[in-house]
Amino acid sequence: MTTLSFATATHVGNVRDHNEDSYVADDSLKLWLIADGMGGHAGGEIASALAADIVSTGVASGVALDEAIQNAHRAILDAVKNGKGKYGMGTTIVALRMLENSYQLAWVGDSRAYLWSNGLTQISKDHSYVQMLVDLGKILPEEARWHPQKNIITQSLGSEFLDRLMVDVQQGELMPGQKILLCSDGLSDELDDRMISDIIKAAESDQGAVDALLNAVLENTARDNITVILLSVNA
Repeated sequence: MTTLSFATATHVGNVRDHNEDSYVADDSLKLWLIADGMGGHAGGEIASALAADIVSTGVASGVALDEAIQNAHRAILDAVKNGKGKYGMGTTIVALRMLENSYQLAWVGDSRAYLWSNGLTQISKDHSYVQMLVDLGKILPEEARWHPQKNIITQSLGSEFLDRLMVDVQQGELMPGQKILLCSDGLSDELDDRMISDIIKAAESDQGAVDALLNAVLENTARDNITVILLSVNA
């Protein structure tokens, strides 16, 4: 018999004065997600909280994960029209649903999902300008990390230029001993894949890994909010 375990952490970081990230870790729904808000105080945190709430409510009522994200996009646009939050506010999202050992992953923007199995593999693909440059062969993947425009995203919930989002979806199976890491770019911008993998490998528990990842970012510059979820399948 297999069981799921998970751990979470979020932190404002060393520079910002408020946390625009929101997250859900709901074992009863088998739903885990991170929304990284944009738009400043009274903007980004409203957009990310709306996204987390709408997606959770939708999944609880049987709405498919990708469609729940579309609903959240529309809810953020409606909130701006109704004077709640700020014009231009938005959020990225990465969301995971588990059904026994099978998972469904959906995302918009550059919040990420990784598979850890004695090494780290990114299983989401950023909706970003530099990823587009990589796909076109204009820059190498290793150049993307340091590109001056690396934080320009091409899709987000709340974008007034998009009537409907292109929600990427991936499905797979998580085997005993494997883990899925969800994170906002406050983690992935500060720590490279090798560092993240080494920290997870060295940790004695999911919570120990999450705490160590957070501490490693805080010991660095931690210019952004950091949110991390680590989920494991245990034999």
